[in-house]
Amino acid sequence: MTRALLRIEGAALLAAAVAFYAVSGANWWLFAILLLAPDLSMLAYAGGPRIGAYIYNACHSTVGALALLAGGYVAGAAAPVSLGLIWLAHIGMDRALGYGLKETSAFRDTHLGRIGRD
Repeated sequence: MTRALLRIEGAALLAAAVAFYAVSGANWWLFAILLLAPDLSMLAYAGGPRIGAYIYNACHSTVGALALLAGGYVAGAAAPVSLGLIWLAHIGMDRALGYGLKETSAFRDTHLGRIGRD
């Protein structure tokens, strides 16, 4: 039940971010190009599961995305707002698909459970 609720919450975050992005009038090409950009943080796993998890989680936490979004909004700067919304959309998409924050034990161990086939 908890995992299902967290996945629904992720889908809601994705839907809200996409809706606000649409209203913002920002470029959809930018959205398409950058939607998967946070996944580049997986490259940090080359340094081991502990370093990889820390970097991956930093790039998949809503705190940074919300700070970027809020800062851009307060400053009246469209680019940070767009980037924050894209980042939140990515996080929501990941959560909706069952990809959670990583545990330091292994890439496949997440706060939403183990991903992939055993």
